Amino acid sequence: MAVNIGPESDISLEQAKRVVVDGIAIAVVKDSAGAVHAIGDTCTHGDISLSEGFVEDDGLECWAHGSKFSLTTGKPTTLPAYEPVPVFGVEIIDGDVWIDPTPKTVDA
Repeated sequence: MAVNIGPESDISLEQAKRVVVDGIAIAVVKDSAGAVHAIGDTCTHGDISLSEGFVEDDGLECWAHGSKFSLTTGKPTTLPAYEPVPVFGVEIIDGDVWIDPTPKTVDA
């Protein structure tokens, strides 16, 4: 069941915001095109919060070791990480961001 995490206006362009939904740490990101994404907040390489990293195009880069994760698939696009992070469903309803804390199955 989706959870309202607040207004979309609270998420800045090319920034990540850490939220916890049903005990799951999630990085909510507004990419350079203005689309909102939600991926697991913990880097699979170093147990680091991804929401403290850098948003670049369609990816979120871990500040500690430079692994970059796709915002749409959760897969790492650079080393040293090789395991993906989960991706979560996002809906914008009446200006609020709703996140489904059940990880999506992504084939891309």
